[in-house]
Order: sequence, then structure tokens, then C-alpha cells
Amino acid sequence: MATTQHRSAYRAIVREVNRASIYPRATRPQAVASHIRGILEERRDGDDNARFYHDMRNAATFMLAQRTHKALLERYNPLLGLSVEERVKKTANRVGLDMPATPKDEE
Repeated sequence: MATTQHRSAYRAIVREVNRASIYPRATRPQAVASHIRGILEERRDGDDNARFYHDMRNAATFMLAQRTHKALLERYNPLLGLSVEERVKKTANRVGLDMPATPKDEE
């Protein structure tokens, strides 16, 4: 049973790490996956395995929730990643106004 739990916890965490990665698959660094594998290999034969695998599943669930939260923020808060100037312009456009052209400093 421990090997099934081990494999399941490892795959769940690596899957979430890969989905959260900002790098394309071909250039994705493998350091995180190798560190996770090392931690799980180290703890596989240790004491309190049930508690450890429960914590690993909680970590995978947390990473999934973080990814979902980020996607929902991007969907329902479209002004999230904009600069102040862009945010003001989009807010004015939303209520039907156009921002006046700002004069350029002439020297």
C-alpha cells in the first residue's frame, strides 16, 4: 500500500507543479520534480507514513486551489495586471467616457 500512496502523492504534486509552471514543457527545469522525488524517497520508509502522505495530498490540493484562484481572478477581475494609466483608461471606457489625450512635454 505504501508504494501506491507514494506514487499517487508524487504524481499529484508533480502534476500540479507542472501545470503551474510558466515555462514551456521542453524548457521546464526539472529541479523541483527531482527535489520532490528526493523528499518522498527519503520519507517512504520512515515513521508516520500515513501522516506524511496526508500532508503531501494536502499540498497537492493547495496547489490546485491556488491555480484555480488565479484563473478566477484573471477571469473576473480584468484590471488586475494593468498599470495605473491603463486601469484608468479601461475604467473610463467601461462607463462610456474617453480619456483626454495627455500632452507630451516639449523641450
